[in-house]
Amino acid sequence: MERTCLAVILAAGDSTRMKSSKSKVLHPVAGRPMIAHVVEAVASAGISSVALVVGRNAEEVAKAASIDGVGIEAYLQQERLGTGHAVLAAREAIARGYDDVLVTYGDVPLQTDGPLKAARQGLAEGSDVVVIGFHTDRPTGYGRLLVTDGELIAIREEKDATDAERTVTWCNSGLMAINGRKALDLLSRIGNANAKGEFYLTDLVEIARSLGGRVTAVDAPEIEMTGCNNRAELAVIERFWQERRRREMMLAGVTMIAPETVFLSYDTVIGQDALIEPNVVFGPGAVIDSGAVIHAFSHIEGAHVSEGATVGPFARLRPGADLANGSKVGNFCEIKNGRIGEGAKVNHLTYIGDAVVGAGSNIGAGTITCNYDGVNKSETVIGENAFIGSNSSLVAPVTIGDGAYIASGSVITANVPADALALGRARQEIKPGRATLLRERALAIKAAKKAKG
Repeated sequence: MERTCLAVILAAGDSTRMKSSKSKVLHPVAGRPMIAHVVEAVASAGISSVALVVGRNAEEVAKAASIDGVGIEAYLQQERLGTGHAVLAAREAIARGYDDVLVTYGDVPLQTDGPLKAARQGLAEGSDVVVIGFHTDRPTGYGRLLVTDGELIAIREEKDATDAERTVTWCNSGLMAINGRKALDLLSRIGNANAKGEFYLTDLVEIARSLGGRVTAVDAPEIEMTGCNNRAELAVIERFWQERRRREMMLAGVTMIAPETVFLSYDTVIGQDALIEPNVVFGPGAVIDSGAVIHAFSHIEGAHVSEGATVGPFARLRPGADLANGSKVGNFCEIKNGRIGEGAKVNHLTYIGDAVVGAGSNIGAGTITCNYDGVNKSETVIGENAFIGSNSSLVAPVTIGDGAYIASGSVITANVPADALALGRARQEIKPGRATLLRERALAIKAAKKAKG
Protein backbone atom coordinates (compact mmCIF):
# COMPACT_ATOMS: atom_id res chain seq x y z
CA MET A 1 0.00 0.00 0.00
CA GLU A 2 1.36 3.41 -0.97
CA ARG A 3 2.13 5.89 1.78
CA THR A 4 -0.08 8.96 1.92
CA CYS A 5 1.57 12.35 1.95
CA LEU A 6 0.60 15.95 2.55
CA ALA A 7 2.80 18.71 1.19
CA VAL A 8 2.75 21.91 3.21
CA ILE A 9 3.95 24.73 0.96
CA LEU A 10 4.86 27.95 2.74
CA ALA A 11 3.94 30.89 0.52
CA ALA A 12 2.95 33.68 2.89
CA GLY A 13 5.96 35.96 2.50
CA ASP A 14 5.43 39.70 2.19
CA SER A 15 7.81 40.23 -0.79
CA THR A 16 9.53 43.07 1.04
CA ARG A 17 12.86 42.57 -0.71
CA MET A 18 11.20 41.99 -4.08
CA LYS A 19 9.99 45.61 -3.99
CA SER A 20 6.79 44.42 -5.62
CA SER A 21 3.08 45.14 -5.48
CA LYS A 22 2.34 41.42 -5.61
CA SER A 23 3.32 38.31 -3.70
CA LYS A 24 6.81 37.01 -4.40
CA VAL A 25 5.56 33.57 -5.41
CA LEU A 26 3.45 35.08 -8.20
CA HIS A 27 6.52 36.29 -10.07
CA PRO A 28 7.14 34.15 -13.14
CA VAL A 29 9.94 31.79 -13.99
CA ALA A 30 9.82 30.63 -17.62
CA GLY A 31 6.44 32.30 -18.00
CA ARG A 32 4.84 30.55 -15.03
CA PRO A 33 4.36 31.72 -11.43
CA MET A 34 7.10 30.22 -9.28
CA ILE A 35 4.52 28.70 -6.93
CA ALA A 36 3.21 26.58 -9.83
CA HIS A 37 6.71 25.18 -10.40
CA VAL A 38 6.81 24.08 -6.76
CA VAL A 39 3.40 22.40 -6.95
CA GLU A 40 4.48 20.58 -10.12
CA ALA A 41 7.57 19.23 -8.34
CA VAL A 42 5.40 18.06 -5.45
CA ALA A 43 2.98 16.37 -7.85
CA SER A 44 5.88 14.62 -9.60
CA ALA A 45 6.90 13.21 -6.21
CA GLY A 46 3.54 11.44 -6.01
CA ILE A 47 1.85 13.92 -3.71
CA SER A 48 -1.69 14.93 -4.60
CA SER A 49 -2.67 16.78 -1.41
CA VAL A 50 -1.29 20.25 -0.76
CA ALA A 51 -1.82 22.61 2.16
CA LEU A 52 -0.88 26.04 0.86
CA VAL A 53 -0.01 28.53 3.59
CA VAL A 54 -0.76 31.97 2.17
CA GLY A 55 -0.69 35.59 3.23
CA ARG A 56 -0.49 38.43 0.76
CA ASN A 57 -2.63 38.06 -2.41
CA ALA A 58 -4.02 34.84 -0.94
CA GLU A 59 -6.65 34.20 -3.62
CA GLU A 60 -4.27 34.93 -6.50
CA VAL A 61 -1.60 32.68 -5.02
CA ALA A 62 -4.04 29.80 -4.56
CA LYS A 63 -5.25 30.21 -8.14
CA ALA A 64 -1.70 30.31 -9.52
CA ALA A 65 -0.82 27.15 -7.58
CA SER A 66 -3.68 25.13 -9.05
CA ILE A 67 -2.61 22.42 -11.48
CA ASP A 68 -4.48 19.36 -12.67
CA GLY A 69 -4.46 16.34 -10.38
CA VAL A 70 -3.48 18.17 -7.21
CA GLY A 71 -5.95 19.02 -4.45
CA ILE A 72 -5.05 22.34 -2.87
CA GLU A 73 -6.41 23.83 0.33
CA ALA A 74 -5.29 27.32 1.30
CA TYR A 75 -4.64 28.33 4.90
CA LEU A 76 -4.17 31.97 5.83
CA GLN A 77 -1.24 32.78 8.09
CA GLN A 78 -2.41 35.77 10.08
CA GLU A 79 0.89 36.45 11.88
CA ARG A 80 4.52 35.94 10.88
CA LEU A 81 6.09 34.15 13.83
CA GLY A 82 8.59 31.86 12.14
CA THR A 83 8.58 28.75 9.98
CA GLY A 84 7.31 26.43 12.71
CA HIS A 85 4.36 28.73 13.29
CA ALA A 86 3.72 28.92 9.52
CA VAL A 87 3.50 25.14 9.18
CA LEU A 88 0.97 24.97 11.99
CA ALA A 89 -1.29 27.31 10.03
CA ALA A 90 -2.17 24.09 8.18
CA ARG A 91 -2.94 22.25 11.44
CA GLU A 92 -6.35 21.13 10.17
CA ALA A 93 -4.83 19.33 7.18
CA ILE A 94 -1.92 17.83 9.15
CA ALA A 95 -4.38 16.43 11.71
CA ARG A 96 -5.93 14.14 9.10
CA GLY A 97 -3.15 11.66 9.75
CA TYR A 98 -1.08 11.33 6.61
CA ASP A 99 1.86 8.95 6.65
CA ASP A 100 4.23 11.70 5.53
CA VAL A 101 4.20 15.48 5.82
CA LEU A 102 6.54 17.26 3.47
CA VAL A 103 7.39 20.92 4.12
CA THR A 104 8.63 23.03 1.24
CA TYR A 105 8.65 26.65 0.13
CA GLY A 106 6.85 28.53 -2.63
CA ASP A 107 9.93 30.60 -3.50
CA VAL A 108 12.18 27.65 -4.40
CA PRO A 109 10.98 27.02 -7.97
CA LEU A 110 13.94 24.95 -9.20
CA GLN A 111 13.27 22.02 -6.88
CA THR A 112 12.51 18.68 -8.52
CA ASP A 113 10.90 15.48 -7.34
CA GLY A 114 14.19 13.61 -6.71
CA PRO A 115 15.09 15.04 -3.28
CA LEU A 116 11.42 15.06 -2.25
CA LYS A 117 11.14 11.35 -3.00
CA ALA A 118 14.40 10.69 -1.18
CA ALA A 119 13.09 12.48 1.91
CA ARG A 120 9.88 10.44 1.83
CA GLN A 121 11.94 7.27 1.45
CA GLY A 122 13.82 8.24 4.60
CA LEU A 123 10.52 8.36 6.49
CA ALA A 124 9.52 4.97 5.06
CA GLU A 125 12.79 3.56 6.42
CA GLY A 126 12.07 4.72 9.96
CA SER A 127 13.16 8.31 10.35
CA ASP A 128 10.85 10.71 12.15
CA VAL A 129 12.38 13.76 10.49
CA VAL A 130 14.34 13.94 7.24
CA VAL A 131 16.06 17.21 6.37
CA ILE A 132 16.96 18.05 2.77
CA GLY A 133 20.43 19.56 2.53
CA PHE A 134 22.81 20.65 -0.20
CA HIS A 135 26.55 20.84 -0.58
CA THR A 136 28.12 24.16 -1.48
CA ASP A 137 31.55 25.73 -1.61
CA ARG A 138 29.97 28.93 -0.26
CA PRO A 139 28.39 27.82 3.00
CA THR A 140 28.64 31.16 4.83
CA GLY A 141 25.27 32.22 6.19
CA TYR A 142 23.65 28.80 6.02
CA GLY A 143 22.84 26.44 8.85
CA ARG A 144 25.24 23.45 8.80
CA LEU A 145 24.04 19.84 8.89
CA LEU A 146 26.02 17.96 11.52
CA VAL A 147 25.83 14.22 10.86
CA THR A 148 27.24 11.39 12.97
CA ASP A 149 26.93 7.68 12.08
CA GLY A 150 24.29 8.43 9.47
CA GLU A 151 22.08 10.46 11.78
CA LEU A 152 21.54 14.21 11.78
CA ILE A 153 22.64 15.41 15.21
CA ALA A 154 21.91 19.10 14.79
CA ILE A 155 21.44 22.02 12.40
CA ARG A 156 23.96 24.57 13.58
CA GLU A 157 23.36 28.18 12.57
CA GLU A 158 26.38 30.18 11.46
CA LYS A 159 26.40 32.46 14.49
CA ASP A 160 26.35 29.50 16.87
CA ALA A 161 28.83 27.27 15.04
CA THR A 162 32.36 26.53 16.18
CA ASP A 163 35.28 27.09 13.84
CA ALA A 164 35.32 23.37 13.05
CA GLU A 165 31.58 23.33 12.36
CA ARG A 166 31.88 26.27 10.00
CA THR A 167 34.07 24.14 7.75
CA VAL A 168 31.10 21.85 7.10
CA THR A 169 29.77 22.39 3.56
CA TRP A 170 26.52 20.43 3.87
CA CYS A 171 23.88 23.06 4.49
CA ASN A 172 20.23 23.23 5.41
CA SER A 173 17.80 24.01 2.58
CA GLY A 174 14.84 24.50 4.89
CA LEU A 175 12.90 21.66 3.25
CA MET A 176 12.07 18.62 5.36
CA ALA A 177 9.81 15.61 5.72
CA ILE A 178 8.11 14.67 8.98
CA ASN A 179 6.47 11.45 10.21
CA GLY A 180 2.82 12.32 9.63
CA ARG A 181 1.59 10.34 12.63
CA LYS A 182 3.83 12.37 14.93
CA ALA A 183 3.86 15.68 13.07
CA LEU A 184 1.38 17.61 15.20
CA ASP A 185 2.97 16.51 18.45
CA LEU A 186 6.45 17.42 17.24
CA LEU A 187 5.38 20.76 15.79
CA SER A 188 3.46 21.72 18.93
CA ARG A 189 6.64 21.26 21.00
CA ILE A 190 8.53 23.99 19.11
CA GLY A 191 9.13 26.93 21.42
CA ASN A 192 10.09 30.54 20.84
CA ALA A 193 12.73 31.03 23.51
CA ASN A 194 15.14 32.80 21.19
CA ALA A 195 16.27 36.34 20.40
CA LYS A 196 13.52 36.92 17.84
CA GLY A 197 10.77 35.17 19.76
CA GLU A 198 9.93 33.03 16.74
CA PHE A 199 9.09 29.37 16.25
CA TYR A 200 11.79 27.71 14.14
CA LEU A 201 11.07 24.55 12.16
CA THR A 202 14.72 23.51 12.50
CA ASP A 203 14.11 22.88 16.23
CA LEU A 204 12.36 19.65 15.17
CA VAL A 205 15.76 17.99 14.87
CA GLU A 206 16.52 18.40 18.55
CA ILE A 207 12.92 17.73 19.60
CA ALA A 208 12.62 14.49 17.67
CA ARG A 209 15.96 13.22 18.95
CA SER A 210 15.06 14.10 22.54
CA LEU A 211 12.01 11.86 22.20
CA GLY A 212 14.11 8.96 20.93
CA GLY A 213 13.28 9.49 17.26
CA ARG A 214 15.63 9.07 14.35
CA VAL A 215 16.61 12.13 12.29
CA THR A 216 18.45 11.88 8.99
CA ALA A 217 19.35 14.06 6.02
CA VAL A 218 19.30 13.62 2.25
CA ASP A 219 21.16 15.58 -0.38
CA ALA A 220 19.87 17.80 -3.18
CA PRO A 221 21.75 19.68 -5.93
CA GLU A 222 22.59 23.18 -4.76
CA ILE A 223 20.91 24.79 -7.78
CA GLU A 224 17.59 23.10 -7.00
CA MET A 225 17.54 24.67 -3.56
CA THR A 226 18.07 28.21 -4.82
CA GLY A 227 15.57 30.52 -3.16
CA CYS A 228 14.28 33.84 -4.41
CA ASN A 229 14.26 37.00 -2.30
CA ASN A 230 14.76 39.82 -4.80
CA ARG A 231 14.73 40.61 -8.52
CA ALA A 232 18.41 39.85 -8.95
CA GLU A 233 17.91 36.35 -7.53
CA LEU A 234 14.84 35.94 -9.72
CA ALA A 235 17.02 36.57 -12.78
CA VAL A 236 19.56 34.01 -11.56
CA ILE A 237 16.80 31.42 -11.09
CA GLU A 238 15.50 32.14 -14.61
CA ARG A 239 18.99 31.57 -15.99
CA PHE A 240 19.37 28.28 -14.11
CA TRP A 241 15.95 27.09 -15.27
CA GLN A 242 16.68 27.96 -18.89
CA GLU A 243 20.08 26.27 -18.83
CA ARG A 244 18.62 23.09 -17.38
CA ARG A 245 15.74 22.90 -19.84
CA ARG A 246 17.87 23.69 -22.88
CA ARG A 247 20.26 20.92 -21.93
CA GLU A 248 17.39 18.46 -21.53
CA MET A 249 16.10 19.34 -24.98
CA MET A 250 19.49 19.11 -26.67
CA LEU A 251 20.13 15.72 -25.09
CA ALA A 252 16.74 14.67 -26.47
CA GLY A 253 17.80 15.55 -30.02
CA VAL A 254 17.03 19.24 -30.51
CA THR A 255 19.74 21.34 -32.18
CA MET A 256 20.36 24.80 -30.74
CA ILE A 257 23.15 26.70 -32.45
CA ALA A 258 23.55 29.21 -29.61
CA PRO A 259 21.51 27.77 -26.74
CA GLU A 260 22.31 30.61 -24.36
CA THR A 261 20.28 32.93 -26.62
CA VAL A 262 17.18 30.73 -26.81
CA PHE A 263 14.48 31.34 -24.20
CA LEU A 264 11.92 28.67 -23.46
CA SER A 265 8.60 28.71 -21.68
CA TYR A 266 7.66 26.20 -18.99
CA ASP A 267 5.53 24.23 -21.47
CA THR A 268 7.58 24.57 -24.67
CA VAL A 269 7.62 21.34 -26.69
CA ILE A 270 10.30 20.84 -29.36
CA GLY A 271 10.65 17.60 -31.30
CA GLN A 272 13.73 15.63 -32.24
CA ASP A 273 15.83 17.01 -35.10
CA ALA A 274 14.25 20.44 -34.91
CA LEU A 275 16.74 23.25 -35.47
CA ILE A 276 16.59 26.42 -33.37
CA GLU A 277 18.79 29.27 -34.52
CA PRO A 278 20.06 32.05 -32.21
CA ASN A 279 17.88 34.61 -30.44
CA VAL A 280 14.56 32.78 -30.51
CA VAL A 281 11.93 33.33 -27.80
CA PHE A 282 9.17 30.84 -27.03
CA GLY A 283 6.18 32.08 -25.08
CA PRO A 284 3.63 29.74 -23.46
CA GLY A 285 1.89 27.15 -25.62
CA ALA A 286 4.51 26.67 -28.36
CA VAL A 287 4.78 23.23 -29.98
CA ILE A 288 7.52 22.63 -32.56
CA ASP A 289 7.42 19.28 -34.34
CA SER A 290 10.36 17.15 -35.41
CA GLY A 291 12.43 18.53 -38.26
CA ALA A 292 11.06 22.06 -38.13
CA VAL A 293 13.46 24.98 -38.49
CA ILE A 294 13.10 28.17 -36.47
CA HIS A 295 15.38 30.84 -37.86
CA ALA A 296 16.97 33.60 -35.81
CA PHE A 297 15.11 36.38 -33.97
CA SER A 298 11.69 34.75 -34.10
CA HIS A 299 9.04 34.92 -31.37
CA ILE A 300 6.57 32.04 -31.02
CA GLU A 301 3.66 31.82 -28.57
CA GLY A 302 0.57 29.63 -28.51
CA ALA A 303 1.49 28.25 -31.91
CA HIS A 304 2.10 24.89 -33.61
CA VAL A 305 4.83 24.38 -36.21
CA SER A 306 4.59 21.06 -38.04
CA GLU A 307 7.30 18.79 -39.35
CA GLY A 308 9.46 20.32 -42.04
CA ALA A 309 8.01 23.81 -41.69
CA THR A 310 10.28 26.83 -41.43
CA VAL A 311 9.82 30.07 -39.54
CA GLY A 312 11.69 33.35 -39.80
CA PRO A 313 14.09 34.94 -39.45
CA PHE A 314 12.37 37.81 -37.63
CA ALA A 315 8.94 36.15 -37.64
CA ARG A 316 6.22 36.31 -35.02
CA LEU A 317 3.73 33.50 -34.48
CA ARG A 318 0.92 34.53 -32.13
CA PRO A 319 -1.68 32.31 -30.42
CA GLY A 320 -3.65 30.19 -32.84
CA ALA A 321 -0.98 30.09 -35.52
CA ASP A 322 -0.79 26.59 -37.02
CA LEU A 323 1.76 25.77 -39.71
CA ALA A 324 1.26 22.54 -41.65
CA ASN A 325 4.03 20.26 -42.91
CA GLY A 326 6.51 21.94 -45.23
CA SER A 327 4.95 25.37 -44.98
CA LYS A 328 6.99 28.53 -44.65
CA VAL A 329 6.55 31.78 -42.77
CA GLY A 330 9.45 34.04 -43.64
CA ASN A 331 11.08 37.22 -42.44
CA PHE A 332 9.07 40.02 -40.87
CA CYS A 333 5.80 38.09 -41.04
CA GLU A 334 3.15 37.85 -38.33
CA ILE A 335 0.59 35.06 -38.05
CA LYS A 336 -2.28 35.26 -35.55
CA ASN A 337 -5.02 32.63 -35.37
CA GLY A 338 -4.07 31.54 -38.85
CA ARG A 339 -3.74 28.09 -40.40
CA ILE A 340 -1.05 27.84 -43.05
CA GLY A 341 -1.61 24.80 -45.28
CA GLU A 342 0.90 22.18 -46.36
CA GLY A 343 3.61 23.65 -48.55
CA ALA A 344 2.09 27.14 -48.47
CA LYS A 345 4.44 30.12 -48.37
CA VAL A 346 4.11 33.39 -46.54
CA ASN A 347 7.55 34.65 -47.34
CA HIS A 348 7.98 38.21 -46.14
CA LEU A 349 6.49 41.43 -44.75
CA THR A 350 3.01 39.96 -44.34
CA TYR A 351 0.25 39.82 -41.74
CA ILE A 352 -2.12 36.84 -41.68
CA GLY A 353 -4.76 37.11 -38.95
CA ASP A 354 -7.96 35.07 -38.45
CA ALA A 355 -7.34 33.29 -41.73
CA VAL A 356 -6.93 29.97 -43.49
CA VAL A 357 -4.31 29.62 -46.23
CA GLY A 358 -4.74 26.53 -48.37
CA ALA A 359 -2.04 24.04 -49.29
CA GLY A 360 0.42 25.20 -51.91
CA SER A 361 -0.70 28.82 -51.92
CA ASN A 362 1.75 31.71 -52.18
CA ILE A 363 1.22 34.94 -50.27
CA GLY A 364 3.17 37.86 -51.74
CA ALA A 365 5.18 40.43 -49.82
CA GLY A 366 3.24 43.15 -48.04
CA THR A 367 -0.08 41.28 -48.08
CA ILE A 368 -2.40 41.80 -45.14
CA THR A 369 -5.66 40.26 -44.07
CA CYS A 370 -7.86 43.09 -42.81
CA ASN A 371 -9.55 41.07 -40.08
CA TYR A 372 -10.79 43.77 -37.70
CA ASP A 373 -13.35 46.49 -38.42
CA GLY A 374 -13.03 48.20 -35.06
CA VAL A 375 -15.74 46.07 -33.48
CA ASN A 376 -15.69 42.53 -34.88
CA LYS A 377 -13.05 40.18 -36.25
CA SER A 378 -13.80 38.24 -39.43
CA GLU A 379 -12.15 35.40 -41.29
CA THR A 380 -10.30 35.27 -44.58
CA VAL A 381 -10.24 31.93 -46.40
CA ILE A 382 -7.68 31.38 -49.14
CA GLY A 383 -8.03 28.16 -51.11
CA GLU A 384 -5.35 25.77 -52.31
CA ASN A 385 -2.70 26.80 -54.85
CA ALA A 386 -3.89 30.40 -54.88
CA PHE A 387 -1.53 33.27 -55.68
CA ILE A 388 -1.86 36.51 -53.77
CA GLY A 389 0.17 39.29 -55.38
CA SER A 390 2.39 41.59 -53.37
CA ASN A 391 0.91 44.50 -51.42
CA SER A 392 -2.65 43.14 -51.51
CA SER A 393 -5.24 43.81 -48.82
CA LEU A 394 -7.87 41.12 -48.26
CA VAL A 395 -10.82 42.69 -46.44
CA ALA A 396 -12.56 40.07 -44.31
CA PRO A 397 -14.91 38.34 -44.43
CA VAL A 398 -13.77 37.17 -47.82
CA THR A 399 -13.00 33.88 -49.60
CA ILE A 400 -10.40 33.39 -52.31
CA GLY A 401 -11.06 30.22 -54.32
CA ASP A 402 -8.64 27.43 -55.22
CA GLY A 403 -6.15 28.48 -57.87
CA ALA A 404 -7.32 32.11 -57.88
CA TYR A 405 -4.88 34.88 -58.79
CA ILE A 406 -4.93 38.23 -57.03
CA ALA A 407 -3.12 40.97 -58.91
CA SER A 408 -0.49 42.90 -56.98
CA GLY A 409 -1.67 46.00 -55.16
CA SER A 410 -5.30 44.90 -55.04
CA VAL A 411 -7.84 45.60 -52.34
CA ILE A 412 -10.20 42.61 -52.34
CA THR A 413 -13.60 43.13 -50.73
CA ALA A 414 -15.67 40.42 -52.45
CA ASN A 415 -15.29 36.66 -52.85
CA VAL A 416 -13.11 35.48 -55.72
CA PRO A 417 -14.13 32.26 -57.52
CA ALA A 418 -11.69 29.41 -58.12
CA ASP A 419 -9.18 30.00 -60.92
CA ALA A 420 -10.33 33.60 -61.40
CA LEU A 421 -8.14 36.67 -61.75
CA ALA A 422 -9.10 39.56 -59.46
CA LEU A 423 -7.89 43.14 -59.72
CA GLY A 424 -8.95 45.60 -57.10
CA ARG A 425 -6.95 48.73 -57.82
CA ALA A 426 -7.50 52.13 -59.46
CA ARG A 427 -6.67 52.48 -63.15
CA GLN A 428 -3.31 54.16 -63.70
CA GLU A 429 -3.31 57.54 -65.46
CA ILE A 430 -0.30 59.44 -66.83
CA LYS A 431 -0.32 63.24 -67.27
CA PRO A 432 2.86 64.40 -69.05
CA GLY A 433 4.60 67.42 -67.52
CA ARG A 434 2.23 67.63 -64.59
CA ALA A 435 5.03 66.89 -62.09
CA THR A 436 6.86 70.08 -63.11
CA LEU A 437 3.70 72.16 -62.61
CA LEU A 438 3.13 70.65 -59.16
CA ARG A 439 6.68 71.45 -58.07
CA GLU A 440 6.46 75.01 -59.35
CA ARG A 441 3.17 75.54 -57.55
CA ALA A 442 4.62 74.17 -54.30
CA LEU A 443 7.66 76.44 -54.55
CA ALA A 444 5.47 79.47 -55.18
CA ILE A 445 3.36 78.73 -52.09
CA LYS A 446 6.50 78.27 -50.01
CA ALA A 447 7.93 81.60 -51.23
CA ALA A 448 4.69 83.43 -50.46
CA LYS A 449 4.63 82.08 -46.91
CA LYS A 450 8.26 83.14 -46.43
CA ALA A 451 7.53 86.67 -47.68
CA LYS A 452 4.64 87.04 -45.21
CA GLY A 453 6.79 85.76 -42.34
